[in-house]
Amino acid sequence: MSEESPDAEESGPAAPLPTVAVVGRPNVGKSTLVNRILGRRAAVVQDTPGVTRDRVSYEALWSGRQFLVTDTGGWEPKATGRALRIAEQAERAMQTSDVVILVVDATVGPTETDLAAARVLRRSDRPVLLIANKVDDERTEPAVGELWSLGLGEPIPVSALHGRGSGDLLDLILDALPQAPREREDVVGPRRVALVGRPNVGKSSLLNRLVGEDRAVVDSVAGTTVDPVDSLVELDGKEWRFVDTAGLRRRVAHASGTEYYASLRTEAAIDAAEVALVLIDASESITEQDQRVIAAVVESGRALVLAMNKWDAVDEDRRYDLEREIDRELARVTWATRVNLSALTGRGVNRIAPALESALASWEKRVPTATLNQWLRTTVDRTPPPPRGGKAPKIRYATQADIRPPRFLVFSTGFLEAGYRRFLERKLREDFGFAGSPIEVSVRVKDKSDRSARRRGD
Repeated sequence: MSEESPDAEESGPAAPLPTVAVVGRPNVGKSTLVNRILGRRAAVVQDTPGVTRDRVSYEALWSGRQFLVTDTGGWEPKATGRALRIAEQAERAMQTSDVVILVVDATVGPTETDLAAARVLRRSDRPVLLIANKVDDERTEPAVGELWSLGLGEPIPVSALHGRGSGDLLDLILDALPQAPREREDVVGPRRVALVGRPNVGKSSLLNRLVGEDRAVVDSVAGTTVDPVDSLVELDGKEWRFVDTAGLRRRVAHASGTEYYASLRTEAAIDAAEVALVLIDASESITEQDQRVIAAVVESGRALVLAMNKWDAVDEDRRYDLEREIDRELARVTWATRVNLSALTGRGVNRIAPALESALASWEKRVPTATLNQWLRTTVDRTPPPPRGGKAPKIRYATQADIRPPRFLVFSTGFLEAGYRRFLERKLREDFGFAGSPIEVSVRVKDKSDRSARRRGD
C-alpha cells in the first residue's frame, strides 16, 4: 500500500493510460528504444534477434504525462511456428494501441518486411511514427531519406543506443497521444498463466501432467528450462495458456549469461500473465528463493495461486512443520489461494482450475462506490483512525480506482498511519473476499484550507 503526496488533487478513479506500441522486424532495436523512452533498463536487450517473444507493457513518464509503452516481438509478414505467435502478438499490440511506432534500421534501409509492415499501418486509423534507428552520427543521416518510400511520412532519426534524438521523439509521442485512450475491446483468447518457482520444484512435470504429453523437458538437474514454453491446456472444459518458465535462482542483477536472460524472460512472462501459479516443494523447507519468486509475482500485481507440490512425499510431521513455515515465511501472502498436489501422481491437479478461476475473479472484482462507502462509514465508526499530533484525521470517502489488481483510494483530511491502512486492507478482504489477488489501498490527503484556497483561485 502507498501513501500519496499530501498535495495530490482529489479526483475520481484513475483513468486508464494511453498506449504506444513499438513494432518492427527482429533486431532493429525495439527493446533498446523502449528502454530509452522509459529512461531505465526494463526490456530485455541482446544482440541476438528474437529475444523479445511477447508483448510486454511498461509505464513511462515524460513532461509530467504518463503513458504505457508496449514492447513487441519481431514482426514478420509470412511467419510460421514461434515466429507466427510473435507476429500475432505484435499485430494485437497495433490493434489495441493509441499510437504505433514502427522502428526501422536506417543502416540497412527499407526491407520487404518493413514495406509489408508499412502497408498494414497505412490502413490503420492510429497515428504512426516512423523511427529511423541506429542513426548514431551525422554520417548516417543521408540514409534516412530512403525511408520516405515506406509512405508513413517523415522518418525520425534516432539512436536508441546512444540517446540521440530521443527527447524530440518523446515530444512527438506526447503530441500524437490522445487526451484519453480509445475504448479497448475485451481481451479474447485463453487466460494466461505463468508457471513459476525455483529450479527443480516440478514445474515442467506439472505442465506435462496437464498437457498429457512431454511438452516440457524434465530432468533431475535443476535449470533444464531456460526459455518460457507456451502450452495450451484444457482444464474443466476451458482452454488456458500456460507458460513454463526457468526457475528464478537469484536476483536478476546478480545473474549472468544465459541465467541472466532466463531470469529476465521469466519476469517478463509474469508481467505478461494474468495469474501466476507458484510451485513450492512441500517436502522441503520454504526457502529464500521461494519467497523471492512470490515477491516478484506480488510486485507485478498479478493474481496468485500457491501450489504445494510433491504432497505425496509429505508425512504428518512434515505437514505440521509446513503449516508453521507458511505462517512464518509467507505471512505477506496469507490471501493467496492454495492447493496441495502431486505432479508425479496427478493427485490434486483437478483443484488447479477452480483455484485459478477464483483468483482471477478476485483480481477483476469491482466494489460499487455506494457499497464501498457504506462499508467505510461502518468500519471507521467502529474503529476510527488513531490521532496524529493530537488530532484524528477525518476520512471522507473512498473509491475503487482500478481492477487487475483492485486499487482503492481513500480520501482523508490527514495522514493515515501504515498500521491503519493495513487494517483497512484486512477488513476489505474479510468483507469482500479478494482471495488470490493483491489489493492496494492508497490515501489522498487534502485539508479544508487547501480546498477553500482552490475555490478562491489562490
